[in-house]
Amino acid sequence: DPQPPPLPKKQLQRAESLPEPESFLRYHGDPEPRAGSIFYSIPPAQLQHGEGAPPRDRPSWAPKKPLTKSQSLGEPLAQRSPQEAPSASLKDLSFGTADGELGQLLESPAGVCGVILGCQEASLARLSAHMQEELVGAEERQQLLQAELAGKRWAALGVLDTQPCCQSGDAWYFRVGFTFEHSQLQFAAKVPKPCCSSLGVQSSLGTHCSIQRLLGHFTDRLPQDLVLPGIPGKQSQGFSREEPACPAPQPVLQVLLCAEIPQQTLADFVKGSHALHRTSPGHYERLSCLLLLQLCMGLEHLRGQNVAQGDLCPENLLLVQCPCPPRSQQGQKEPPGLALPRLLISSFFKLQEKQRPCSSSQEQDWSQGLTAPSPPAAAELNVGRLIYQLLHVDISLENILSFTSKRLPEIPSLSIYSAGLKRLATLLLHRDPHQRVSIEQARGVLQVLLWGPRQELFARSRKSLVLLRSWLQVKRALLLLRFAENSAGARASPGLEEWLCCQYFQGVTEHTLYQVTQVLYA
Repeated sequence: DPQPPPLPKKQLQRAESLPEPESFLRYHGDPEPRAGSIFYSIPPAQLQHGEGAPPRDRPSWAPKKPLTKSQSLGEPLAQRSPQEAPSASLKDLSFGTADGELGQLLESPAGVCGVILGCQEASLARLSAHMQEELVGAEERQQLLQAELAGKRWAALGVLDTQPCCQSGDAWYFRVGFTFEHSQLQFAAKVPKPCCSSLGVQSSLGTHCSIQRLLGHFTDRLPQDLVLPGIPGKQSQGFSREEPACPAPQPVLQVLLCAEIPQQTLADFVKGSHALHRTSPGHYERLSCLLLLQLCMGLEHLRGQNVAQGDLCPENLLLVQCPCPPRSQQGQKEPPGLALPRLLISSFFKLQEKQRPCSSSQEQDWSQGLTAPSPPAAAELNVGRLIYQLLHVDISLENILSFTSKRLPEIPSLSIYSAGLKRLATLLLHRDPHQRVSIEQARGVLQVLLWGPRQELFARSRKSLVLLRSWLQVKRALLLLRFAENSAGARASPGLEEWLCCQYFQGVTEHTLYQVTQVLYA
């Protein structure tokens, strides 16, 4: 009998599990935007320009590419511009790279433009890492110092001042010295006030430029010559002319050794800067933007570790003088009021804890007056109030608890930063949580205020992703040229502001810029 005809082969189509290009991706780190939110929608016409953004910083309206056959469902999708060369091949590219290797790169689809852009991004990343190490110190050396300080107490430290160098809302700080690797180091001995210790949380935090760094801790009796202002009996003991025959023993207190020596609190800075704000409003308000940026970056870092600032007020934010650049020209050193200090967060608590350390009456008023905000929501409200305090505009709790957008205190327009700071404060203090910007979004607004793009960029050309991408590429090139020219000349080495600028241009994308400028220039 003849064989039956073979069955037709079934054509299996691979299902594409990812959404169509018109669908939206969730902006990383932020809540899902809702209808009515200022971040909800972007004109669909702009979506056609949405290629080329790294997935780590892609906003909610960036399109996804369909899944290809070479990708599994579990692999992350990385969008890459046609002009972008593979970053792995550009990371170690230098002026001394062999011509044969360069020729292979130039023949790739990325072309010359992609190679140059990739080299610029890699160079910014290396510069940023180098500047960060100059600011906070090498990680390996810090670990060796921590091991050397383990088990050490007051007897092993040289107390440099009997009076505190700084008093915050939750601690006293004393300058101490310690010999390490044949050099004399100075750091701060932090004596927490009663019920204000956050050692358990602070010891688990990673290194960050805006987070107080812990080198060690111990429990010991306070030396007799140290003075704790505000403690009954201690201050009089330090200034008494007649020494008692049997002085009362000093209390046994917990001491934290911190790498940075604070010069003052943010409250002290605001109180002493009225004249600077009046005579140099542009410079002072730029300083305020840079201080707020450091605070937002620190709060972002803490949120990633499920930790929050203990009591977010000017009295608990520390300012540390940055080290002088080694090659600064003589006579060009800025006066103390004009120099940018590092801002440090120094009090912490876990988000699941019900009570914060050292809760002030002001903080209790906040929790009772507002509709029981969660700690993350309280951070946005406190940063919004801090903007008014930095700009020397009085804003009471009554203003915050009962305000509408028209009843907020007026911020005078003294510089190019005034309107942007007023806009940011209004968004941070918005009554509707869906209209209120997050700390991450506030950080983006401050970066645009400081380094652009400014509104005049869109005066001649309609705002688009293509325009913003071109602006970014040119600004990155100009930033690297500035670093090269300063290095060749006799100017100062890069400092804190240069590092913050480098951080911005290293990670920002045209998508983020579109979103932030929509909010800032609305």
